[in-house]
Amino acid sequence: MPAESGSSAAARQSKQKRKSHSLSIRRTNSSEQERAGLQREMLEGQDSKLPVPVRNTLLDLFGQIEREFENLYIENLELRREIERLTVEGQTVDGTELSKGQLKAKAVHSTSQLSQKLKTTYKASTSKIVSSFKTTTTRAVCQLVREYVGHRDGIWDVSVTRTQPVVLGTASADHTAMLWSIEMGKCLLKYAGHAGSVNSVKFHPTEQMALTASGDQTSHIWRYLVQLPTPQPAVDTSQMSGEEEVDFSDKDEADADGEGLSECPTIRAPLTTLKSHQGVVIAADWLVGGKQVVTASWDRTANLYDVETSELVHSLTGHDQELTHCCTHPTQRLVVTSSRDTTFRLWDFRDPSIHSVNVFQGHTDTVTSAVFTVGDNVVSGSDDRTIKVWDLKNMRSPIATIRTDSAVNRISVSVSQRIIALPHDNRQVRLFDMSGVRLARLPRSNRQGHRRMVCCAVWNEDHPTCNLFTCGFDRQAIGWNINIPALLQEK
Repeated sequence: MPAESGSSAAARQSKQKRKSHSLSIRRTNSSEQERAGLQREMLEGQDSKLPVPVRNTLLDLFGQIEREFENLYIENLELRREIERLTVEGQTVDGTELSKGQLKAKAVHSTSQLSQKLKTTYKASTSKIVSSFKTTTTRAVCQLVREYVGHRDGIWDVSVTRTQPVVLGTASADHTAMLWSIEMGKCLLKYAGHAGSVNSVKFHPTEQMALTASGDQTSHIWRYLVQLPTPQPAVDTSQMSGEEEVDFSDKDEADADGEGLSECPTIRAPLTTLKSHQGVVIAADWLVGGKQVVTASWDRTANLYDVETSELVHSLTGHDQELTHCCTHPTQRLVVTSSRDTTFRLWDFRDPSIHSVNVFQGHTDTVTSAVFTVGDNVVSGSDDRTIKVWDLKNMRSPIATIRTDSAVNRISVSVSQRIIALPHDNRQVRLFDMSGVRLARLPRSNRQGHRRMVCCAVWNEDHPTCNLFTCGFDRQAIGWNINIPALLQEK
């Protein structure tokens, strides 16, 4: 009986303390608005370079942190009182007397739990603040300008013409390539001469000709003639959130298909057909001068053709598995080919009598693309989730390695500032410098950004509005405005 009455008294005391604790929290919550108002008035009287919305967001976040720590502080006081009471009076739990050592162990365990809870709360709160600022900064530096919608299947490749008028080209798994007005987002021309997926599109350096590679085992060269429509103001989507991510169904994407394409002219016959491959032609590009082209195929070879005669000049063999990409140097007769055999190869055609080959090893999975930069560098991306920067004069090891959380597809490097744009399988697009420093992540939300794998990125620094384009398997290409000076200033 005495033990039962002692337990009842302890229970009543604990209940009163819990009631006191709840009243304390109510009093704390009732004064939160007054405190927040005082904090805002104090800050309004101080000089600050932060915009008002950012300051208000910061106040709200710090208010949340303060409330969390206040509740934890009250809980800590209650735990300390309980520990002191147990130490003085002793306690019977399940009929067993707790020794002083057991009481000390229980106190240490409670303190450890509280410490872990404080750490978790601090990390969550600070990460919320950091992500809030990153979102605001990213939206200001990287803005979505235009979406190019009309393909009926995923878009593998995107390219920009090198002659006037400047238009955007896309290559799609729907067996077509399209040319678009960059300013209007309107389809100007459709090429429908292939019998398979169009995997690549590249434009002649000086003439209005396009080169496409296809799953029908051929590459086509075709002429185009387009007239640009009158430009209209672009839609400002900079106020949209850049953090919230949702998936869209295929039905949602299909609803936008074919919009404005009924009057789009169509070309169905090529100027030249290149037919020497025995497998899917996955990529093609023009050599400097535009008199020769190179193609890469799943038959493990790359072919060099003469444009005027359509004859095969060289068959480049040596890769052990399917090729995934090819790229030419902008000023020299150099070609780089990528493969599923985890390597990429540099082919040198500067001497007409011989062509040398260098093999670059360093990736552990498929090399999805390798591209030249201004100078003597090559940047390679891989399904092993890394990007490596190489010096052509020393191919033994990369001079920089960028590690990411997703496989990388067809990358692009800007000419002036050498910023690497990385399209990922996880729908993200990230920007890095050549030393591996991350500069930005393009915003994604339920209203903007890619909703499926991003297949390709390409820079177009000379355009005043859209200087970066991306495309993906959500059947759309996107034009972005990247404020490069601001981006580099934040580095």
